[in-house]
Amino acid sequence: MKNKLKIRRDDVVIVIAGKYRGRTGKVVRVIPETRRVVVEGIALQKRHVKAQGEQDGRIIEKERPLDVSNVALYDVDNKRRIKVAFQTLEDGTKVRVDRKTGARLDKAEG
Repeated sequence: MKNKLKIRRDDVVIVIAGKYRGRTGKVVRVIPETRRVVVEGIALQKRHVKAQGEQDGRIIEKERPLDVSNVALYDVDNKRRIKVAFQTLEDGTKVRVDRKTGARLDKAEG
């Protein structure tokens, strides 16, 4: 069974649970197999990287994945969380809509 998530790459989300609650960021990557999302600038982890060839060793920061249940879509203009519903258009395409306002969240896809 394929996991269908309501959050997609490049969506702006707000963290609703855990250590990073209240922070917002853009989704960098979605991992549907494990129901996780990677959010830009949230859940940073320091990694020590060994020197390779002429490149020096260094410490890098990378984002850890968060469970999809701990984030919600965020409306930047109205500063509120969005509950997502799916709606089928007349031509048969399925789009995401805001449950409260009915506004379409993404363009019609084929």
